[in-house]
Amino acid sequence: MKVFVFHTPEQIPAEGTPDCAIAIDVLRATSTMATALSVGAEAVQVFSDLNELMKVSEAWEPQKRLRAGERGGSKVDGFDFGNSPLDCTEDAVAGRRLFISTTNGTRALTAIQSASTVLAGALINRQAVVQYLLAHKPETIWIVGSGWEGAYSLEDTVCAGAIIYQLQKALGVSMGDLAGNDEAIAATALFSEWQDQLLDLLKSATHGQRLLRLNCTEDLAYCSKLDILDTLPIQREPGVLVKNQSSIQAVVNVR
Repeated sequence: MKVFVFHTPEQIPAEGTPDCAIAIDVLRATSTMATALSVGAEAVQVFSDLNELMKVSEAWEPQKRLRAGERGGSKVDGFDFGNSPLDCTEDAVAGRRLFISTTNGTRALTAIQSASTVLAGALINRQAVVQYLLAHKPETIWIVGSGWEGAYSLEDTVCAGAIIYQLQKALGVSMGDLAGNDEAIAATALFSEWQDQLLDLLKSATHGQRLLRLNCTEDLAYCSKLDILDTLPIQREPGVLVKNQSSIQAVVNVR
C-alpha cells in the first residue's frame, strides 16, 4: 500500500489512475457530503458548474431534491443551501438527493472520478476512511486536497495527515514503507503536531479566516472534530456518491 498526497487537483499526475482516490475538502464540501449521507440523503451528486447542476436537477421532483451552491464561502442566490454541514439535518435532507457545487471540493471530486474507487474524506469521518482502506487494501491511494482556487490549504493537508497517521498505526509499518511522496510525510508530521489543536489550526488557516469573517464559527468547530461520523461517501457512478454499505469489521482506534 502506497499513499500519495496531492495538495490540489492541479497536482494530480496527467497519466495513470490509482486504485483508490480520496477527495478532501474539510472546509467544507466533503464534511457536508458525509453529514448529508449520515442523516439519510439518498445520494450526493457533485458538479463543477452551477448551470449544469441546475439542468440535471430539473429532472427531479422538487420534493426529492436539494440544491446546494457555494462560491467564495457564501451561498449562491436561489439555492436551498450553501455549503454548511450544519444545514444537513434529518428533517431537511432525509430521502432527498443533494445536488452540490462548491468553489473547490466538487472540483476535486470531478478530477478523480475516473479512479477505480472514489471516496470523500474529512476529519469528521477519518476513521471510516481508514477502516475502508484497511478492509480493501488498495495498492495505490491518492489523497487529493481541494485547496482554494488552485492554492494550498492547511486544513486539507492536516486531514490527509490524519488518515495516513491512523493507517500507519493500524498497519504497523514505517512511514517510508507507506508514503508514496514527500507530501504524505509532511502531512503526517503536520497532523502529529496539531492533532490536539485542530480547531486552532483551522481558525489559523486562510480559508478558516475567510469563514470566520462570514460568521461561520460553528461550522469550523464542527468540521474540526475527529471521528464523529461512521459514514463514508463512496462513488457509485461518476459524480454520484452514496453511503458505503459494505460490511467492515471495526478497527480499534489507535490514535
